[in-house]
Amino acid sequence: MNKKGYIALEHFIKKYGLERIECVISTKDKGLVNDYSRQINVLVLAHQIDFYERDGNFKINSNYIFAIGWRWLIPFKGKLIVFHDSLLPKYRGFAPLVNQLINRENKIGVTALLASKEYDRGDIIEQRYISISYPIKIEEVINQLTPMYSELVIKIYNNIRKVREIKAYKQNETESSYSLWRDEDDYRINWGKGSDEIKRFIAEVGYPYLGTSTLVENKKVRVLEAEIVSDQVVKNRTPGKVIFSDGIYPIIVCGQGLLKVKNLIDD
Repeated sequence: MNKKGYIALEHFIKKYGLERIECVISTKDKGLVNDYSRQINVLVLAHQIDFYERDGNFKINSNYIFAIGWRWLIPFKGKLIVFHDSLLPKYRGFAPLVNQLINRENKIGVTALLASKEYDRGDIIEQRYISISYPIKIEEVINQLTPMYSELVIKIYNNIRKVREIKAYKQNETESSYSLWRDEDDYRINWGKGSDEIKRFIAEVGYPYLGTSTLVENKKVRVLEAEIVSDQVVKNRTPGKVIFSDGIYPIIVCGQGLLKVKNLIDD
């Protein structure tokens, strides 16, 4: 799934051809503006690779599965190699990339691991990471991480092909942490927070995700871009109210500071 899965598949085909791919399984991700499901379908059709939807009827005969951007249990008796958006054992679980950015982690990476009965607790095969300087948009981070998925897929497959063995090591449980799933409520802007924090939040959950949300006259909208403006003394500071407008751009009162909304769209 998603851009990382698409690029990894594309690079694998270019390097090894089609004979080593039994099938591709994918599905749509409604939480993304562009989930790359169409690009994956086009790529698979162009090369006449067997393709199945997640809930389709299929049987896998291969000894190995690579799971990229996948969020569901996979019943499989062979080796299941999972790619996770964090440097495990930290941020096991869901939405790790978003949560790492919100927590301002300075190193963000990807872990290739063997699947286990408990999620994200399997033995680690290999890791890659990038250093992050803030502020940064999540799209930029994804673009930097994406090539690492292709590198790891190709390296791991080369090891399988040459020595038919996957070397992996146990995770250090003393360093483990978990990342909770996020639902729509978690993307709602809390105007009671400071303008700096809200601006970062807007960038950290933006494209390719649907973005932060708020209500305008009880109608849900998406805030895709904002900038900080000079604060004013507001005697009855009420976060979330419009205090000024700069042309078509509303300026919103925050818990601390003011924020000019530059890009607002209907949900």
